[in-house]
Formats: sequence, C-alpha cells, structure tokens
Amino acid sequence: MDKKFPKTRLGWLWENMKGKRGLFMIALLGTVVYNILQLTVPYVSSELVDKFLTGADAAFNWANNRNLFFILVGAMVGVTLIRTIIVYLDCMSYEHVSQHVLFRVRNYLYDKIQRQDMKFYSTFRTGDLMTRVTGDLDAVRHMVAWVIRMIIESFSLYTAAMVYFFIMNWKLALCIMVLSPFIFIVIYMFRNKVRPMHAKLREKLAEMNTYAQENISGNRVVKAFAREDYEIDKFDQANTSYKTTNQETALVWVKFYPFVEGMASMMSIALLLIGGSFLIYSIANPDNVQLTMGQFVAFSGLIWAIQNPMRMMGNIMNEFQRFSAASAKVMEIYYSEPEIVDAPDAIDHPESFKGKVEFKNVSFMYSDGNLPVLKNISFTAEPGQTVAIMGETGCGKTSLIHLIPRFYEPTGGEVLIDGVDIKKYKLEQLRKNIGLATQDVLLYSDTIEGNIAYGDPHITAEQVVKFARYSAASEFIAKMPEGYDTIVGERGVGLSGGQKQRISLARALAIEPSILILDDTTSAVDMETEKQIQESLRSLDFNCTKIIIAQRISTTKFADKIIILRDGEITEEGSHEELIKKGGYYSELVKLQMGEA
Repeated sequence: MDKKFPKTRLGWLWENMKGKRGLFMIALLGTVVYNILQLTVPYVSSELVDKFLTGADAAFNWANNRNLFFILVGAMVGVTLIRTIIVYLDCMSYEHVSQHVLFRVRNYLYDKIQRQDMKFYSTFRTGDLMTRVTGDLDAVRHMVAWVIRMIIESFSLYTAAMVYFFIMNWKLALCIMVLSPFIFIVIYMFRNKVRPMHAKLREKLAEMNTYAQENISGNRVVKAFAREDYEIDKFDQANTSYKTTNQETALVWVKFYPFVEGMASMMSIALLLIGGSFLIYSIANPDNVQLTMGQFVAFSGLIWAIQNPMRMMGNIMNEFQRFSAASAKVMEIYYSEPEIVDAPDAIDHPESFKGKVEFKNVSFMYSDGNLPVLKNISFTAEPGQTVAIMGETGCGKTSLIHLIPRFYEPTGGEVLIDGVDIKKYKLEQLRKNIGLATQDVLLYSDTIEGNIAYGDPHITAEQVVKFARYSAASEFIAKMPEGYDTIVGERGVGLSGGQKQRISLARALAIEPSILILDDTTSAVDMETEKQIQESLRSLDFNCTKIIIAQRISTTKFADKIIILRDGEITEEGSHEELIKKGGYYSELVKLQMGEA
C-alpha cells in the first residue's frame, strides 16, 4: 500500500480498467499463449533435424515417412500464422484498454480539478496541472499499452524457454541459467539510480510548461515592457535544463547497458562452448548421447528467448520508473479532496434566496499566512439593499466578499444568508443564487451571447439583450460586426477593459441572482457609462441584494450602507450623508475626489 495514496499504482490502474478488465485479462493470457507458441518452431526444427537430417534413421524416415516431414513443416507454418494473429489481436486489445483508461482518468481529473476550492488553485501552477493531464497521463497509457505487456512477455518467454531447456538438457540449461542472477543484480542497481532521475525530469517538464503557459497568456505584458528577449532566454534556460536532465536520465541506462549486453551475449558463448562440447562428445560416443544435433539447433534457435528478456528488462524498468513518477503526480490530483464541501446535513433549498446577508464576528486568515486578514467583521445587508465596501488596498475587501460564496471558510464567526449559516446550504444552490463580477475579467473563447449566457445557457436572446442593456453593453455590442454572435478572443482579446467589465456584469446579472457581488466592476468605464449602470442596478426587475466593492464616490453615494475597512476591521459604517458628517476616512475621500482637499 502506498504511504500517500489509498491504493498502489497498479491497484489504481486496475480500478480505472473498470469495464475492460475482462478484455485486459484475455490480453494477458494471449501474451502468455503466443510466447509459449514461440517454442514450437525450435521444437519442430529439432524434430526435423533429428528425424530427417542427422539422425541415424534420417534416410529411412525420408524414404518411408515423408508425410511426417510435411506435417511438421505445415505445423511450423500454421503455428506461426496463429501466433501472428494472436499478437495482432493482443496489441489491439492492450491499446483499446489503455485508451479506455486514459479517457476515464482524464475525465475524472478534469472533474476533480473543476470541483476544487481556491486553496487548490493557489497551490498548483497551471502549467503543472496541464502536464498532469497530458504528458503524465500519456505515461500512464504507455504503462497499460506497452510496459505491462512487455513484463508479461519477458517473464513468460523466459520461463517457457528455461522450462523447455531443462526438459531437453538440464546440464546445458543450468550452465546458461547461471548468468541470469548477475543480470538481475545490474537491473536492480539501474532501477535505484534511474528512479530519482525520472522524478526530477518530470518536475523540469512541468516547470518548462509553466513558463510557456504564463508567457503565452501574459503576452501583452511581455510586449508592453519589450521583454521578449528576456522571456526567450528564461524559456531557453528551462528547456536546456529539461534537455540536460533528459540526457542524464538516458545516459544512466547507457552506463549499465554494456554489462547487461555483455552477460546476455555470454549466454551464446556458453552455448557454443559447452553445448559444442556436449555435441562433440555425443558424436564420438553414440552410445552415450549428451546432446543431439536437433537439440543443439533448438537451443541455438531459442537462446534469444533468454537473452532478449534480459536486454528488455532495462527498458522496461526505465519506462516503469517514468510511469511511477508520472502516476504519483496524477494520483495526487486523483485522490485530492476539496476542503470546502457540502455538509452531511446540508439543507435542500432549490428556490431563490430572499437575499439577507449577515456577518457575525467573522475573522479570516489564509492558511499560508501569519496575520489575520479580517477581524471580527459584523454587518447586515437586508434583502434588496445595496452595501458598498471601501478601504485602502490590502484591507481585506476582496477576501470579505469571497467568504459569501464559500470560496474560503472564515476562521471565526459566521456568515449567514436568510438567517442560515452558509455552511448548511448545498454549494451548488448557494452559488447559483450569487452573481459575481470582478475587476479582473475572464471571458471565454465564445460569442458575446455565449459569454453573457454562461451562467444560464437556457435564457433567450431577448433576455441576453436585456441584461446587456442593464450593464450598458448593448450599445457597443450592436456596433460590432456580428453583434451578439461576435466571437470573443481568449480572455476577451479585442475588447477594451470597460467593454469586458460590462459583459462580465451582464453575465452576473443574467442568472438573476438573489445576491449580486461586484468587485470594482466599473473601474475601467467612464463616468457617464458608470452612471447608466448605477441607474440600471437601482431599477432591476428582480429582487437582488447588492454588495459592491468600489473606490469611486459616484458608485457608493447611493448605497443604503457604506462600510469602511482598515487593516481587516470595520472603522466606519453608515450612509453617504452619515459618513460625511463623521469626518473620517470617507469624508476625506469625498473631499479628495470632489477636488476640495
């Protein structure tokens, strides 16, 4: 049992062969059968030599038992044909099962990644995750399609050949066999040497993929600072490091291969020297035959069945260690579990929330942090109210709103919606009642209509237009070549920051949420457009509690309640007029933005 995972790597593979296990077992049996059939040709060859070429009765058999000659030749051809068919079907079966495992694991991994919480995404790099669902999974597929087959083939062929050798002549078989343990010792030493190399090689590949992913997605920043040469050099260093590690890994086997090849070749030398001695003795002493010419031919024709498995063990071990390193990374995601999940006694609440949001003495600190981000936060947003949150950069505004959809869990206190602790709601039902639009907008490579309807793909085209109008996006969308059918590039390439923010707001509104959370969503739009958006938000045709993070007084002054955060604590709370009268941070901010400071 693996210390880290609930199942061993091979047990995990077997688990994911579900539905194809019978076919895989048949393929394994087929591998054993066609390797045992390898013995038939040398056996028939020895019979032909002894009965029709060098035996004492060779002339008599050729003259009077010629049918046996043709039967033996026909058997040799027939068995070869049957073995070829079995090999073909066997390879197809292995490939079919490996593709089934690949498909099943990749789907499971993608599902697993989708359902992880924010801590997971802050722990794993995107390039590393991409490596796990591509290159690492290919190593898993190769294990099923080739490595396991080669292991079974090598051991079955080696065992069958040795049994046959011992039956024919145990003395000669023992002389050949004596070299095998030394080869296994060399292979074991190679395994210990190459194992950490594959783990290192896998990390280098993930690092290189991370560099590529980050710089392709951040190409605008690279070009803006004219850092193309720097990024090319950085990738070249990662690529060089990967190449060097790859070469070092390959050279490990090169160092051990001469020993394996030398000892495997010595088996042929042993056969010639010892087998030749037995044969010469048998010819000189026909009454005390140690080895017939036919048996010598059989040994010569089948010595490769002992040598090749020995030679293959290095490649097999190399590929197995590659699988071992890759599967550990895949299984890390496969068996990972999100920390934020539905409670066992979660209530079923399919209908829409009323929208009352309460924070009761809420504190929060990131798991990798040392200082609290939020301290004893308490406030209430009544259904339909607009609550604005303001404060200096780093005061905890975004962390606060991330607690509402349970992206993170508070380390103290409670967050309630409609008087119920959000931990008691099912995650899917909770989040479907919350519309979220952030300053950093992610749009998908889809049409504008598809992006707006992302949260509810069943809404009509008329509804899409309505929500675009709410977010003041309908005007610029109408001017685009294909209107709402215009394809948006990856991450909204081709759109301005304000246009992307307005599409993001329309997407959040399109699900008609009970709670709308806006994280500085209008920071990139002009004042006139912002005014249109604020008027639209005040006149929505559905009930919605709005929690808005903003820096502009024009956004917050119409809020029912304004909360000022400083160092993770609420320092001011009230309406626009009330906070001006208090003469605190908000009052100073009003003077600054109105030009009175």
